[in-house]
Amino acid sequence: MRSRFAAYALGLADYIIETTHRDHPEFSKDHEKWKESIESFSRATNFDHLTINEFVDGDETATVTFTAHLRQGGNDATFGEKSFFVKENDRWLYKSGEIKGDTSGA
Repeated sequence: MRSRFAAYALGLADYIIETTHRDHPEFSKDHEKWKESIESFSRATNFDHLTINEFVDGDETATVTFTAHLRQGGNDATFGEKSFFVKENDRWLYKSGEIKGDTSGA
């Protein structure tokens, strides 16, 4: 999760695409359009910091519950999520995420 947060912060769209599972709702076969969308989001967002609230590691699946502290246009865009990852060919891929209402980190 930390590597994906850093990739968004640095505008490394290729890394985001490479670490997203093909079953994720935002996965797109049109990588150029998807890449442009990621880069646009990264340019418009300040990635202040990431708080990992819970990490559950397994052999083939893992979950990470986190709070991403973001700002867009000077406004707070902080959100919490429980992310689901699957391991394929020795690589962890982001499969889905469930937005959490409480972003306090508690």
